[in-house]
Amino acid sequence: MAERPHDPDLERDPDLERDFAARNGWDQAFVTFDDFDLPTYVGPTTFMNLPWVTDPTELRRRAVDVAIVGAPFDDAVTHRSGARFGPRAIREAQYTSGAIHSLQLDVEPFEVLTVVDAGDANIIPSWIERGHAMVYRKVREVAGSGAIPIILGGDHSITWPAATAVAEIRRPGSIGIVHFDAHADTANDSHGVLASHGTPMRRLVESGAVKGRNFVQVGLRGYWPPREVFGWMREQGLRWHLMREIEERGAEAVIADAIAEALDGPDAIYLSIDIDVIDPGMAPGTGTPEPGGMLTREVLRAIRQIVGAVELAGMDIVEVSPPYDQAETTAMAANRAALEAISALAVRRQAGHRVRWEG
Repeated sequence: MAERPHDPDLERDPDLERDFAARNGWDQAFVTFDDFDLPTYVGPTTFMNLPWVTDPTELRRRAVDVAIVGAPFDDAVTHRSGARFGPRAIREAQYTSGAIHSLQLDVEPFEVLTVVDAGDANIIPSWIERGHAMVYRKVREVAGSGAIPIILGGDHSITWPAATAVAEIRRPGSIGIVHFDAHADTANDSHGVLASHGTPMRRLVESGAVKGRNFVQVGLRGYWPPREVFGWMREQGLRWHLMREIEERGAEAVIADAIAEALDGPDAIYLSIDIDVIDPGMAPGTGTPEPGGMLTREVLRAIRQIVGAVELAGMDIVEVSPPYDQAETTAMAANRAALEAISALAVRRQAGHRVRWEG
């Protein structure tokens, strides 16, 4: 058993002042670490302990390349709620900090790019229209600074305002959408609600923010949407790859086709990752789990390949619902999805490609 600290002089004179720091060894010249290098469980929660920079003027002054944005909104779900807690869970789902090295791409992304956490959209509960407006405004501010926004959702309805904001900033150029999901999210409405998490891709097309022919969807499976929705998708020129195609041809061949399709028309790409594209055995923490999905490694590799091949205008990672996320596996997959995109952007920068948007 360890002995208690004992000071015989203090026993003789209880009022005697003592240098407790010196006596306990607390006055040594210990190393002090920067916030960026501290363990991830210390201090405020930012993505990878990156600086918290919410002012768009400061984003521009720092010439930020990539900015993390939280969209803690899930008022538009149709099944399991909880995605409002997704941004915080994704930020917390990391075990390392400071300079990192991607083994897959052999790059230290934070040494190549300026990356910050730009904070969250100003969300309150129970007000869909306001929530979407705040996501739109936040993403537009970030994209307008030249930084590529990576938005952490939140339910999938946030893609409508987020991608719209990016599309507006990129005018007169056009953006396309590469969309990984178990579900097409192209319904006309959900029980009469036009702004649900099952309708954002239809709203983007009908509003004119993104052309239907510039949509590519990967990983669709299960029992939704109904056949008539695919009829509308076909009329609009959307292209998609069902999960059965990945099963038959392999993920490599399908992703190669998706990249070719993504490069056919638009000037830049917005990448939308619904975490339920991954099989729920690997990513259970989501609002509408659909068995039979992609492997986590297939999705992460696909992100590296796509971001390495196209000009990325923005990205979102949505539908992480921590209440259903045993052992944080879903949040970890989402965290890595963001990191893989950032690392691929760093490789592009090293190869001489533009990353920031300069207008």
